[in-house]
Amino acid sequence: MAPRAVIVRACAVVLALAAVQGEPAIGAAMCVTIEDFSNGKIGEFPPGWKPRKEAGRPVYSIREENGLRFLHAASRGLGIQAAKEHEWDLAAYPILAWSWRPIEFPAGSDERKSKSNDSALSVYAVFPHSPWSVKAMKYVWSAVAPVGTHLTSSAGLTQVRVLRSGTEGKGEWMEERVNVLEDYKKYFETSEAPRPAGIAVLTDADDTGSSAQGDYARFRACKP
Repeated sequence: MAPRAVIVRACAVVLALAAVQGEPAIGAAMCVTIEDFSNGKIGEFPPGWKPRKEAGRPVYSIREENGLRFLHAASRGLGIQAAKEHEWDLAAYPILAWSWRPIEFPAGSDERKSKSNDSALSVYAVFPHSPWSVKAMKYVWSAVAPVGTHLTSSAGLTQVRVLRSGTEGKGEWMEERVNVLEDYKKYFETSEAPRPAGIAVLTDADDTGSSAQGDYARFRACKP
């Protein structure tokens, strides 16, 4: 095989592997890892994370498939977040990136209604606000609310964006990239944003009294 053909073949293999792993082959160095779940034991709650309530600890556990470590969430009538403290320079790394996979959507859920406000998958960028409260940008995969839907909760301290809608992607990993800096300034109507205090996830089924499952992987802070 000619040298050029060998190079082309090698590049094709690298790109294919990158697609499988979900990480772009070019520009990977533009991101810093927030959490890849490489620490901790399979089947256990991830080290460095905290459930909002202890009852939420059994909801979240580390799993592994095909060499990919991820956080599996299985909620039965519960709505308890798990969070990790992790500050980063939002001006330098305004993009929050991650992968997620819905497994089971809560029956009858609709984030637009208080009595059915459950989601298979939710990711938060958390910001300091006061000694007893935080602000957050919340990104949701909804079963029914249209993509682009904007909602608020916690007396306006949490701004919600629906990133994906529908159950068609159930069981499939999807990659997300959101500009947290721009979202914070837009939805909190300010010209500046503080350094994030960390990230959080929520797979909940308390309002619907049903069950929900989903997976989260490869949280990174990235340059534009």
